[in-house]
Amino acid sequence: QVQLVESGGGLVQAGGSLRLSCAASGRTFSSYAMGWFRQAPGKEREFVARISWNIDNTYYAPSVKERFTISRDNAKNTVYLQMNSLKPEDTGVYYCAADSSLLRILKPQGLSYWGQGTQVTVSS
Repeated sequence: QVQLVESGGGLVQAGGSLRLSCAASGRTFSSYAMGWFRQAPGKEREFVARISWNIDNTYYAPSVKERFTISRDNAKNTVYLQMNSLKPEDTGVYYCAADSSLLRILKPQGLSYWGQGTQVTVSS
């Protein structure tokens, strides 16, 4: 079992930065691939970024590439999402997810574990 708790969301002006954290419980955290998704009001949950268990493989949605960076610290059971050059269209609830399969972390359906989400609001 893995429990995930996100933090770090908030209100920021366009062009600003935020760093989200996702703290995981459970001794098997380092064996899971991790990802971030987001959901804007009235829209479906969408993929943002993912990272392999051993940190050597990352992948980003085209809309955030070059602006967002995903990382993880297995010693701290935490995955991060550094978000720079934020835009109003980045607004939404951000969720972290864990799964044993890195490749499954592209669509929200069927992933093993989810956090409760943290709100990010970017004002223009």
